[in-house]
Amino acid sequence: MDLLVLTVSWWLVGFSGAMMPGPVMTLVITESARRGFIAGPLVTIGHVLLELAMVIALIFGLDNLLKQDTVAGAIGLIGGVFLLWMGYTIAKSAWRGQVSLNLAQRGEGARAGTHPIIAGVLMSISNPYWLLWWATVGSASLITFRAFGLPGLIAFYFGHTLADWVWNLFVAFVVASGRRALSDRVYRGILIACGLFLIALSVYFVNSGIHFLRG
Repeated sequence: MDLLVLTVSWWLVGFSGAMMPGPVMTLVITESARRGFIAGPLVTIGHVLLELAMVIALIFGLDNLLKQDTVAGAIGLIGGVFLLWMGYTIAKSAWRGQVSLNLAQRGEGARAGTHPIIAGVLMSISNPYWLLWWATVGSASLITFRAFGLPGLIAFYFGHTLADWVWNLFVAFVVASGRRALSDRVYRGILIACGLFLIALSVYFVNSGIHFLRG
């Protein structure tokens, strides 16, 4: 298969992961509502930097480690606990009225908490299915691209991350564009919904982690 055709196909596959609701998309929504459009690129930078590290690690055989049930189970438990904490913190702050669009627009909210780039890394690595996706679909696709040498590896990475950039920036633009029309009540409602979603996701991840550990 031609490298260009392969790259475009891989880019489309990338959307299957980028468009699925999960920790990173939730982070893009909450941060864009608070900080504006700039949050989208910042979160994505953290996410794609971690994916660069993942591609390099896969080249050196990390996929064999990630496919082990014990490792997958541990990742599920640790990631689930982190998402539980993150979801609880977001929902609690919104419920208690500790977050406000007025604070965010003055810059006070933007300075609070974890920087979006760091948050993008943490939310990505806390998702066990992100790791398992790379250990299976990602590593299998990498074999095909490696046949093209260095150009193939470059196309593999940028073909996939381009989907993340396109989707996350689109979501950030939509959220940030409607930010001025949001009241604090609606804003906090969005945060509570996102927080509860992360909590539900954490329960699913912890349960999956236990399932892997039990074999």
